[in-house]
This record gives sequence, structure tokens and C-alpha cells, in this order.
Amino acid sequence: MNSIDRIPQDFYDQPTLDIARSLLGKYLIRPCDQNLLVGKIVETEAYIGEDDPACHAAVGKTSRNEVMYGPPAYAYIYFIYGMYYCLNVVTEKEGFPAAVLLRALEPIAGFDIIKQNRQTEKIYHLTNGPGKICQAFKLDRNFNGENLRGNKLYIGIGEEIRGDNIAQTARIGIKQGIEHRWRFYIKDSPYVSQKRAK
Repeated sequence: MNSIDRIPQDFYDQPTLDIARSLLGKYLIRPCDQNLLVGKIVETEAYIGEDDPACHAAVGKTSRNEVMYGPPAYAYIYFIYGMYYCLNVVTEKEGFPAAVLLRALEPIAGFDIIKQNRQTEKIYHLTNGPGKICQAFKLDRNFNGENLRGNKLYIGIGEEIRGDNIAQTARIGIKQGIEHRWRFYIKDSPYVSQKRAK
């Protein structure tokens, strides 16, 4: 696969909802064993500030969420259910906690490694969920705080997805903040975790 340029820094300085929408079609890239694992982002969710009850920052700054309070364009990775890691992109100005959760990818390159990491041959189930993304790309807390414009893990410029091909719904798997329609996905993508019309 040809080299993919990194997204410029000023992309991450936009409002979080704009970033969550604009990340669709961009590429998550992880160099691994002289190979590149690449996935096109097809589903995202925004979490914004201490007033968002579904955001980890709702409890204030802690050792767990402190990366969210740092500068934008960094990875915030947390562990849930005692089983899964989830990758978020930190957004907005330093000191304001906001991030975009990557919910699903379309695998583009590194299929053999991704399949091995996920232990499945089912193409549409390789990266159709935030925990699956981290399994497929071998991401854990060691990548928490990683600069997403660096060399270990980064986001590359991709295609621009037109607004009429973007669905906007309530977020998934939360009990509070369900009134916010802060989830975005590419309508015609078979790699989305689940489709819901709310």
C-alpha cells in the first residue's frame, strides 16, 4: 500500500462533533512487524466534557482519564468489562476533556495479521466494534497517550465522505446521555458495528 500522509494538527483543533463526522473515511494506521495494519474509519462516537454523563470526564480528572485533558491528537485507550481495550482520539483544546471513540473500521491492509490477532476469518467481524479494533491492531494501555501524528500509531488522510452518506444516531451501549445524537457512521458500510435509526 502506498504511503498515507498524516492528518494535519489543526484537524484536531475543531469541535469534537465536527471531528467525529470528519474522521469517517480516514485511515487508522499501525506499523507492525514490518507491515502496516490499515483500517478505514467507518463509525465514530463523540464524548464531550464533564457535563456529558456518558463521558469518562463526568467524574472529573482522574489518573484513568487524564489523557483526555491533554492536547488534541493523542490516543486515549481504556480497559472495559475486564476484557476489552477501546481507542479514542483526544480532541479540542488542552484542559477541556473531549474525545472521539473509534467504533468500527473497514480493514484495508494487513489482513493476515488482523485475522490472526482476531482469530477469525469473517471479514465483516474483524473490526466492527471498538474492542475488536484494539484486538485486531494489538492496541492496549501501552498506547495510551500516544501521539496520533507519530510513528507507532497514526491517522492518515483518506476519502471525504459526503454528508448524505453519513448516518447520525444516539450513542450505543450507554445508559446516560442517550439524548445526544453523537454517533456517526457511513450508511452503506457493511463494517459498521450495528445500524440503528434513532
